[in-house]
Amino acid sequence: MNHFLDLPPEFTVPERSWAWVLPVPYESTVSYEGGTRKGPAAIIEASAQVELYDPVFEGEPALEYGVHTLLPVPTNHASPEAMVADIARAVETCARPDRLLVVLGGEHTISVGVARGLGRAYGETFTVVVVDAHSDLRDEYEGSRYSHACVSRRLLDEGVDSIFQIGVRAISREEVEFIRAHPERLRVWFADDVHATPIELLLADLEARLHGRRLFISLDVDGLDPSIIPATGTPEPGGLTWPQTLAIVRTVARVARVAAVDCVELAPRPGLHMAEFAAARLLYHTMNAIWHYRSGPHQ
Repeated sequence: MNHFLDLPPEFTVPERSWAWVLPVPYESTVSYEGGTRKGPAAIIEASAQVELYDPVFEGEPALEYGVHTLLPVPTNHASPEAMVADIARAVETCARPDRLLVVLGGEHTISVGVARGLGRAYGETFTVVVVDAHSDLRDEYEGSRYSHACVSRRLLDEGVDSIFQIGVRAISREEVEFIRAHPERLRVWFADDVHATPIELLLADLEARLHGRRLFISLDVDGLDPSIIPATGTPEPGGLTWPQTLAIVRTVARVARVAAVDCVELAPRPGLHMAEFAAARLLYHTMNAIWHYRSGPHQ
Protein backbone atom coordinates (compact mmCIF):
# COMPACT_ATOMS: atom_id res chain seq x y z
CA MET A 1 0.00 0.00 0.00
CA ASN A 2 1.20 3.55 -0.79
CA HIS A 3 1.57 6.06 2.02
CA PHE A 4 1.17 9.81 1.89
CA LEU A 5 4.60 11.40 1.32
CA ASP A 6 6.19 7.94 0.93
CA LEU A 7 8.07 8.34 4.21
CA PRO A 8 10.47 5.69 5.51
CA PRO A 9 8.50 2.94 7.31
CA GLU A 10 9.52 4.06 10.80
CA PHE A 11 7.68 7.36 10.23
CA THR A 12 4.41 5.75 9.12
CA VAL A 13 3.52 3.41 11.99
CA PRO A 14 0.33 4.44 13.83
CA GLU A 15 1.99 4.82 17.23
CA ARG A 16 4.65 7.12 15.79
CA SER A 17 2.33 9.25 13.66
CA TRP A 18 0.61 12.50 14.62
CA ALA A 19 -1.10 12.87 11.21
CA TRP A 20 -3.46 10.13 10.02
CA VAL A 21 -4.57 10.15 6.38
CA LEU A 22 -7.97 8.64 5.53
CA PRO A 23 -8.73 8.14 1.81
CA VAL A 24 -12.40 8.30 0.82
CA PRO A 25 -12.66 7.61 -2.95
CA TYR A 26 -16.37 8.38 -3.10
CA GLU A 27 -18.15 9.71 -6.18
CA SER A 28 -21.91 9.64 -6.68
CA THR A 29 -23.54 13.07 -7.09
CA VAL A 30 -21.09 14.94 -9.32
CA SER A 31 -22.97 17.07 -11.83
CA TYR A 32 -20.42 17.93 -14.53
CA GLU A 33 -17.15 16.07 -15.11
CA GLY A 34 -16.50 12.94 -13.05
CA GLY A 35 -13.33 11.34 -11.75
CA THR A 36 -13.23 12.41 -8.10
CA ARG A 37 -13.16 8.77 -6.96
CA LYS A 38 -9.60 8.67 -8.30
CA GLY A 39 -8.55 11.73 -6.31
CA PRO A 40 -7.20 10.10 -3.13
CA ALA A 41 -4.93 7.64 -4.94
CA ALA A 42 -3.63 10.39 -7.25
CA ILE A 43 -2.82 12.70 -4.34
CA ILE A 44 -1.02 9.94 -2.47
CA GLU A 45 0.98 8.97 -5.54
CA ALA A 46 1.94 12.59 -6.27
CA SER A 47 2.89 13.21 -2.64
CA ALA A 48 5.85 10.87 -3.06
CA GLN A 49 7.43 13.60 -5.22
CA VAL A 50 6.92 16.42 -2.68
CA GLU A 51 10.10 17.68 -1.04
CA LEU A 52 9.91 17.25 2.72
CA TYR A 53 11.81 20.46 3.42
CA ASP A 54 9.36 23.30 4.01
CA PRO A 55 11.13 26.67 3.68
CA VAL A 56 8.46 28.49 5.69
CA PHE A 57 9.13 26.31 8.74
CA GLU A 58 12.82 25.69 7.97
CA GLY A 59 12.80 21.95 8.34
CA GLU A 60 11.29 18.62 7.36
CA PRO A 61 8.25 18.59 9.64
CA ALA A 62 6.89 15.22 8.43
CA LEU A 63 9.96 13.55 9.93
CA GLU A 64 9.08 15.15 13.26
CA TYR A 65 5.41 14.19 13.39
CA GLY A 66 5.02 11.07 11.22
CA VAL A 67 2.19 10.25 8.82
CA HIS A 68 0.09 7.08 8.93
CA THR A 69 -2.10 6.31 5.91
CA LEU A 70 -5.22 4.24 6.54
CA LEU A 71 -7.00 1.92 4.14
CA PRO A 72 -9.68 3.67 2.05
CA VAL A 73 -13.25 3.78 3.31
CA PRO A 74 -15.19 1.33 1.08
CA THR A 75 -17.80 2.92 -1.16
CA ASN A 76 -21.38 2.30 -0.04
CA HIS A 77 -23.53 2.37 -3.17
CA ALA A 78 -26.84 2.24 -1.29
CA SER A 79 -27.22 6.03 -1.10
CA PRO A 80 -25.26 9.21 -0.34
CA GLU A 81 -26.83 9.21 3.14
CA ALA A 82 -25.52 5.69 3.78
CA MET A 83 -22.05 6.68 2.61
CA VAL A 84 -22.05 9.74 4.86
CA ALA A 85 -22.91 7.46 7.80
CA ASP A 86 -20.01 5.13 6.95
CA ILE A 87 -17.59 8.06 6.71
CA ALA A 88 -18.80 9.37 10.05
CA ARG A 89 -18.12 6.02 11.71
CA ALA A 90 -14.62 5.87 10.23
CA VAL A 91 -13.84 9.42 11.34
CA GLU A 92 -15.21 8.85 14.83
CA THR A 93 -12.95 5.81 15.18
CA CYS A 94 -9.68 7.55 14.31
CA ALA A 95 -10.19 11.21 15.33
CA ARG A 96 -8.44 12.22 18.55
CA PRO A 97 -7.31 15.51 20.09
CA ASP A 98 -3.67 14.39 20.03
CA ARG A 99 -3.56 13.82 16.26
CA LEU A 100 -4.56 15.49 13.02
CA LEU A 101 -6.96 13.70 10.70
CA VAL A 102 -6.47 14.36 6.97
CA VAL A 103 -9.30 13.08 4.77
CA LEU A 104 -8.80 12.70 1.02
CA GLY A 105 -11.83 12.83 -1.29
CA GLY A 106 -13.68 12.11 -3.39
CA GLU A 107 -16.54 14.47 -3.94
CA HIS A 108 -17.38 17.20 -1.45
CA THR A 109 -20.27 15.23 0.07
CA ILE A 110 -17.69 13.43 2.22
CA SER A 111 -17.31 16.57 4.38
CA VAL A 112 -20.73 15.95 5.92
CA GLY A 113 -19.51 12.60 7.22
CA VAL A 114 -16.32 14.21 8.48
CA ALA A 115 -18.30 16.80 10.46
CA ARG A 116 -20.62 14.19 11.94
CA GLY A 117 -17.74 11.92 12.97
CA LEU A 118 -15.75 14.76 14.50
CA GLY A 119 -18.77 15.92 16.49
CA ARG A 120 -19.19 12.45 17.95
CA ALA A 121 -15.49 11.96 18.66
CA TYR A 122 -14.99 15.31 20.35
CA GLY A 123 -18.42 15.86 21.87
CA GLU A 124 -18.44 19.51 20.90
CA THR A 125 -19.54 21.77 18.08
CA PHE A 126 -17.23 22.75 15.26
CA THR A 127 -16.62 25.69 12.98
CA VAL A 128 -15.76 24.88 9.37
CA VAL A 129 -13.48 26.93 7.12
CA VAL A 130 -14.25 26.10 3.48
CA VAL A 131 -12.11 27.08 0.51
CA ASP A 132 -14.45 26.59 -2.45
CA ALA A 133 -15.58 28.14 -5.73
CA HIS A 134 -19.18 27.24 -4.88
CA SER A 135 -21.28 28.09 -1.87
CA ASP A 136 -22.93 24.62 -1.77
CA LEU A 137 -25.91 25.95 0.19
CA ARG A 138 -28.77 24.52 -1.86
CA ASP A 139 -31.24 22.49 0.15
CA GLU A 140 -31.32 19.86 -2.59
CA TYR A 141 -29.83 19.44 -6.04
CA GLU A 142 -30.83 17.04 -8.81
CA GLY A 143 -33.08 15.20 -6.39
CA SER A 144 -30.57 14.74 -3.55
CA ARG A 145 -30.18 16.64 -0.30
CA TYR A 146 -26.73 15.04 -0.02
CA SER A 147 -25.46 16.28 -3.37
CA HIS A 148 -22.01 17.85 -3.48
CA ALA A 149 -23.92 21.09 -4.18
CA CYS A 150 -25.61 20.93 -0.76
CA VAL A 151 -22.58 20.27 1.45
CA SER A 152 -22.51 23.50 3.43
CA ARG A 153 -26.28 23.39 3.99
CA ARG A 154 -25.98 19.86 5.40
CA LEU A 155 -23.00 20.88 7.53
CA LEU A 156 -25.25 23.41 9.25
CA ASP A 157 -27.81 20.65 9.79
CA GLU A 158 -25.09 18.54 11.43
CA GLY A 159 -24.75 21.10 14.21
CA VAL A 160 -21.75 22.99 12.86
CA ASP A 161 -21.95 26.32 14.66
CA SER A 162 -20.74 28.44 11.75
CA ILE A 163 -19.10 28.26 8.35
CA PHE A 164 -16.48 30.61 6.95
CA GLN A 165 -16.37 30.34 3.13
CA ILE A 166 -13.53 31.75 1.05
CA GLY A 167 -13.18 31.96 -2.73
CA VAL A 168 -16.84 31.62 -3.79
CA ARG A 169 -17.56 32.80 -7.33
CA ALA A 170 -20.44 30.58 -8.52
CA ILE A 171 -23.71 30.88 -6.62
CA SER A 172 -27.48 30.65 -7.08
CA ARG A 173 -30.17 33.10 -6.01
CA GLU A 174 -31.39 30.57 -3.42
CA GLU A 175 -27.95 30.49 -1.85
CA VAL A 176 -27.59 34.28 -1.81
CA GLU A 177 -30.90 34.58 0.00
CA PHE A 178 -29.90 31.89 2.48
CA ILE A 179 -26.63 33.67 3.27
CA ARG A 180 -28.46 36.96 3.85
CA ALA A 181 -30.92 35.21 6.16
CA HIS A 182 -28.21 33.59 8.33
CA PRO A 183 -25.45 36.15 8.94
CA GLU A 184 -24.78 34.73 12.40
CA ARG A 185 -23.75 31.34 10.99
CA LEU A 186 -22.31 32.20 7.58
CA ARG A 187 -19.47 34.50 6.56
CA VAL A 188 -18.63 34.46 2.86
CA TRP A 189 -15.59 36.03 1.27
CA PHE A 190 -16.28 36.01 -2.47
CA ALA A 191 -13.25 35.59 -4.71
CA ASP A 192 -13.69 39.07 -6.19
CA ASP A 193 -13.58 40.54 -2.69
CA VAL A 194 -10.47 38.55 -1.82
CA HIS A 195 -8.70 39.86 -4.92
CA ALA A 196 -9.87 43.46 -4.40
CA THR A 197 -8.94 43.65 -0.71
CA PRO A 198 -5.50 43.63 0.90
CA ILE A 199 -4.93 40.09 2.13
CA GLU A 200 -4.18 41.44 5.59
CA LEU A 201 -7.85 42.42 6.02
CA LEU A 202 -9.07 38.93 5.19
CA LEU A 203 -6.54 37.38 7.55
CA ALA A 204 -7.54 39.80 10.32
CA ASP A 205 -11.19 38.84 9.80
CA LEU A 206 -10.25 35.17 10.04
CA GLU A 207 -8.31 35.76 13.23
CA ALA A 208 -11.09 37.75 14.89
CA ARG A 209 -13.80 35.21 14.04
CA LEU A 210 -11.89 31.96 14.55
CA HIS A 211 -9.54 32.61 17.48
CA GLY A 212 -9.56 29.65 19.83
CA ARG A 213 -12.33 27.76 18.02
CA ARG A 214 -12.33 24.05 17.37
CA LEU A 215 -12.67 23.60 13.62
CA PHE A 216 -11.91 21.65 10.53
CA ILE A 217 -10.71 22.93 7.19
CA SER A 218 -12.35 21.78 3.97
CA LEU A 219 -10.22 22.40 0.90
CA ASP A 220 -12.23 22.02 -2.30
CA VAL A 221 -9.55 22.23 -4.97
CA ASP A 222 -11.80 24.29 -7.26
CA GLY A 223 -11.47 27.10 -4.73
CA LEU A 224 -8.03 27.70 -6.21
CA ASP A 225 -7.72 29.15 -9.67
CA PRO A 226 -7.82 26.47 -12.41
CA SER A 227 -4.38 27.59 -13.55
CA ILE A 228 -3.11 25.92 -10.35
CA ILE A 229 -5.42 22.91 -10.14
CA PRO A 230 -7.18 22.45 -13.49
CA ALA A 231 -8.31 18.85 -12.88
CA THR A 232 -11.61 19.25 -11.10
CA GLY A 233 -15.18 18.55 -12.07
CA THR A 234 -16.49 22.12 -11.96
CA PRO A 235 -13.61 24.56 -12.60
CA GLU A 236 -14.36 28.27 -12.22
CA PRO A 237 -12.06 31.08 -13.40
CA GLY A 238 -10.93 33.78 -11.00
CA GLY A 239 -9.98 31.56 -8.07
CA LEU A 240 -7.60 32.01 -5.18
CA THR A 241 -3.90 32.32 -5.89
CA TRP A 242 -1.33 30.00 -4.36
CA PRO A 243 0.07 32.65 -1.95
CA GLN A 244 -3.46 33.64 -0.85
CA THR A 245 -4.37 30.04 -0.11
CA LEU A 246 -1.21 29.33 1.89
CA ALA A 247 -1.65 32.53 3.89
CA ILE A 248 -5.21 31.51 4.71
CA VAL A 249 -4.32 28.03 5.97
CA ARG A 250 -1.39 29.36 8.02
CA THR A 251 -3.60 31.94 9.71
CA VAL A 252 -6.28 29.38 10.52
CA ALA A 253 -3.63 27.01 11.89
CA ARG A 254 -2.19 29.76 14.07
CA VAL A 255 -5.39 31.04 15.65
CA ALA A 256 -7.69 28.00 15.86
CA ARG A 257 -7.69 24.42 17.17
CA VAL A 258 -7.70 22.41 13.96
CA ALA A 259 -8.90 18.82 14.37
CA ALA A 260 -9.08 17.78 10.74
CA VAL A 261 -8.51 18.79 7.14
CA ASP A 262 -10.17 17.39 4.07
CA CYS A 263 -9.24 17.85 0.42
CA VAL A 264 -11.97 17.18 -2.13
CA GLU A 265 -13.07 17.39 -5.76
CA LEU A 266 -9.76 16.56 -7.43
CA ALA A 267 -10.60 14.71 -10.65
CA PRO A 268 -7.26 13.57 -12.11
CA ARG A 269 -6.76 13.99 -15.86
CA PRO A 270 -4.05 12.44 -18.08
CA GLY A 271 -1.29 14.94 -18.70
CA LEU A 272 -2.37 17.24 -15.86
CA HIS A 273 -0.43 15.69 -12.99
CA MET A 274 0.37 19.24 -11.85
CA ALA A 275 -3.09 19.19 -10.28
CA GLU A 276 -2.59 16.30 -7.87
CA PHE A 277 0.95 17.48 -7.13
CA ALA A 278 -0.37 20.92 -6.14
CA ALA A 279 -3.03 19.30 -3.96
CA ALA A 280 -0.41 17.16 -2.24
CA ARG A 281 1.84 20.16 -1.64
CA LEU A 282 -1.06 22.20 -0.28
CA LEU A 283 -1.97 19.43 2.14
CA TYR A 284 1.61 18.99 3.30
CA HIS A 285 2.04 22.70 3.98
CA THR A 286 -1.31 22.78 5.80
CA MET A 287 -0.23 19.85 7.97
CA ASN A 288 3.08 21.57 8.69
CA ALA A 289 1.37 24.79 9.72
CA ILE A 290 -1.00 22.99 12.09
CA TRP A 291 1.93 21.05 13.60
CA HIS A 292 4.01 24.21 13.96
CA TYR A 293 1.30 26.09 15.86
CA ARG A 294 -0.15 23.12 17.76
CA SER A 295 1.48 24.10 21.08
CA GLY A 296 0.34 27.72 21.03
CA PRO A 297 -1.88 29.23 23.73
CA HIS A 298 -5.01 28.50 21.65
CA GLN A 299 -4.36 24.76 21.76
